[in-house]
Amino acid sequence: MVSFIIRFWTYLILLIPSILCTLFVLYHLLFDRTLRLALNNHAIIVLLIICLICQITIYPWMLQFYWLDDFWERSLFFCTLWQFLDWGLYVTQTVLFAWATIERHILIFHHKWMATKFNRFFIHYLPLTLLLLYCLLFYIILDFFPACENFYLEGDMICVFVCAFYVYDLYMYETIAHQLIPVFTIVIFSIILLLRTFFFKWRMRQPIQWRKYRKLAIQVLSISLIYLLFSFPFALITLLYLLGWTYSVYGAVLPFANFCSYLSILLFPFVTLASLPTLRRRVKNMLPPYRKFVRAIAARTNMNNRVHIR
Repeated sequence: MVSFIIRFWTYLILLIPSILCTLFVLYHLLFDRTLRLALNNHAIIVLLIICLICQITIYPWMLQFYWLDDFWERSLFFCTLWQFLDWGLYVTQTVLFAWATIERHILIFHHKWMATKFNRFFIHYLPLTLLLLYCLLFYIILDFFPACENFYLEGDMICVFVCAFYVYDLYMYETIAHQLIPVFTIVIFSIILLLRTFFFKWRMRQPIQWRKYRKLAIQVLSISLIYLLFSFPFALITLLYLLGWTYSVYGAVLPFANFCSYLSILLFPFVTLASLPTLRRRVKNMLPPYRKFVRAIAARTNMNNRVHIR
């Protein structure tokens, strides 16, 4: 069990830098034409927007809840909104990134499929849009327009229980289709991408093309690592519970896995920044010590060149 005080300080320390990093990366991805038009960045942009929405809503609410030690009266609508933003957007982000890991195989190994506008629309834009709309509509209907009455849970952080989950078939569909399949898709396709990339490097004899494809692979693999470390445990214990784990064991492990799953959104923008070489260079150039170091190296290089010329 992770105490409220540990959760509070962990999330608080990460939250403000995470928001600033998200704004920085989003600004450059949206206003730099080259980065904005790159197909591999479109899913990342959507995921960062989802991150930002969560960072300025549910995380401050969580900090408030932990600070008050669960003595916080809230309305049923507020609790339902919290449920939608917390779980609905978390699932949406996971589903979209699962598609991004699949699409990265196309962008690297079958890039000719994207040669025409028609193909780009049906292979790239349409799946991303449909998955986004599907997830949002699914949870809007489930949370705000249920066929039954949601339950208010006064002492819980997310103070509502969605009554639709009493329907066993719906619960199983949501668990398998929205939780297990996306997370395991990320893990499996990331491993396959890593293996295919190494094989591609061995077979390919064009260093420039290889560097380009390596960057595309590194971007999605580094982000996949977040899901592997912080989201995969939550999905794994859910799967084990469905396969027969007792509720006592499941309930003992779940709080820690839940705590870790919230870290994925806070760490996502940092890993995204680190995986984009263009933005990494811009950050370095913004740091005064780094600029002084570069100028010193440049001056020393020029001096050495003059000596050699003489």
